[in-house]
Amino acid sequence: MLWALLFGNFVIGTGVMIVPGTLNEISTSLDVTVATAGQLISASALLMCLGAPLCAAVVAGWDRRRLLALSMLWYGVFHLLCTAMPSFGSLLAVRVLAVISPAIFTPQAAACVGLLVPPEQRGRAITFVFLGWSVASVLGMPMGAFIGGTLGWQAAFGVVGVLSLVSAAWVWRAMPDGIRPPALSLAAWRETLRSRALMLCIAVTVLYSAGQFVLFSYFAPYYRQTVGITPGQLSLLFMWFGAFGFLGNMLMSRNIDRIGAHRAVMIGVALMAFSLLIWPLGTTLVLAALVSIPWALGCFSSNSAQQARLVGIAPALAAGSIALNSSAMYAGQAVGAATGGALIAAGHMGSLHWAGFAGLVLAMAASAWASSYRGSHRS
Repeated sequence: MLWALLFGNFVIGTGVMIVPGTLNEISTSLDVTVATAGQLISASALLMCLGAPLCAAVVAGWDRRRLLALSMLWYGVFHLLCTAMPSFGSLLAVRVLAVISPAIFTPQAAACVGLLVPPEQRGRAITFVFLGWSVASVLGMPMGAFIGGTLGWQAAFGVVGVLSLVSAAWVWRAMPDGIRPPALSLAAWRETLRSRALMLCIAVTVLYSAGQFVLFSYFAPYYRQTVGITPGQLSLLFMWFGAFGFLGNMLMSRNIDRIGAHRAVMIGVALMAFSLLIWPLGTTLVLAALVSIPWALGCFSSNSAQQARLVGIAPALAAGSIALNSSAMYAGQAVGAATGGALIAAGHMGSLHWAGFAGLVLAMAASAWASSYRGSHRS
């Protein structure tokens, strides 16, 4: 079952990250600026932000086998529809509908796992399932960038659609019937929202996601402008980034229960901040790859640790807190992508890393504050 959920997160992550990898091709094919094409990231992230907690409330009583399989089926159908869209406006509308699935799958899969394993294994199981996002960064994102650069963005979206259908079948086959995490009552939602520990942790997610996506959203045009990168080289660079992201998440999965989730989050965010601090040193493709290593190590591992941190603070509120954390992650993506697009439109692409660094420093400060409440979720 865990492997099916890991694969589902792989497909979800590949689909979410397909736009940054094909941004140049979408911009050229649909005759829009890079900043305009970046709206695909910010608009989709906004939908996922709003959708995660709303969907958590709507689907609270659903059998998770049906819910998770249906969400992957939806993801597949709408990605296949994206390939037929003739204009940027129509692509934007269909893409926004497609990303209802990430708002459901990732948080609900994590909440499920948290209730199916013993407490002492909870952190490792959740981070294992979330490894799917790391695998997406190793294989999915570079695959999408390469296919998009050679066959067109439509082909890359089509591959995501097919993989989603495979995932839907696997989840349906692997998941048992009758898994229904208890629905959060209105009182429980109020308790979640009033918990200072949980809300501070969620603020950390907003800040480090925004800090990353100021630059991450525009990797393709940034590297084309600064080092003259080709589609093949971009694919290799994404694979390099993803390989270290996978390594970081593996290390996190093995050590999180020993070092504690709150320390693990701080380590991950600090690694990302260090990369952005030394970002100007990446003046060649090789140097850019080296500079990105700390970022990659902290990128996915920090979010895995953050989910485990939330479950550990209040296991009974995990369905709501993890949904809110996913919402926060996507809110940060929307803010970061919009900020990066505004900077690019104003001619300041070279300043993207400084804006991102500021967000990560704020995230570290908020995480340190949240740690003082880790013993209790009550305000």
